[in-house]
Amino acid sequence: MAPGILVYGMAFGILARQENLSLLESLAMSFVVYSGSAQLAAVSAMGQGGFVGLDAIASIAAAIVLLNARYLLYGAALWPWMGGAPARVTLPSLFYLGDGNWVLSMRAHADGERDAMYVLGSGLSSFIPWMAGTWVGSIAAGLLANPKALGVDFLLVGFCAAMGVVMLKAKADWTSAACALVVALVVDRLAPGGWTIVAAGLVGGLVTYVRFRET
Repeated sequence: MAPGILVYGMAFGILARQENLSLLESLAMSFVVYSGSAQLAAVSAMGQGGFVGLDAIASIAAAIVLLNARYLLYGAALWPWMGGAPARVTLPSLFYLGDGNWVLSMRAHADGERDAMYVLGSGLSSFIPWMAGTWVGSIAAGLLANPKALGVDFLLVGFCAAMGVVMLKAKADWTSAACALVVALVVDRLAPGGWTIVAAGLVGGLVTYVRFRET
């Protein structure tokens, strides 16, 4: 997973620098938040709405909470494996938990792996290239005179589109995505800024929940 995560981290570092985050601020965000999708959404909200005032802070915080809500399910799924482990093992492991190493850990557990340190090890193998990518991307962006002229500002759209293509499989997925898109377009016209992302996420999740309950 490391090469892909390294490139992903570089994309974030470039975009963060483009929105006037310093190298230290970019690294701190990657360390504390450690969520590619949430960080990219936050940086996008900074650029769209201007990182000023409580409204901007609230919209960015809401976007991060919504995008990271899936970790509640990840943690619940790991309970049968790590529920009996001491806090010194579980807390660091869950801090470094990501999408990729969660999938690897669940597969390993299904194959008979019972060492809880597997979750921590696979998490660190993702976290280290993420931090390295953020550093390289931030440094590289500082050397570019005009990142937008090279299409760097399109990286967020490109990554989201790529992730969407992989994740959208069933007809129900497309319905949720279409509803989120319509809401995003409407909100962007009425109140452009970070709340566009929040509104789209809320509607997409709500539509998915309703359709799931119906089935």
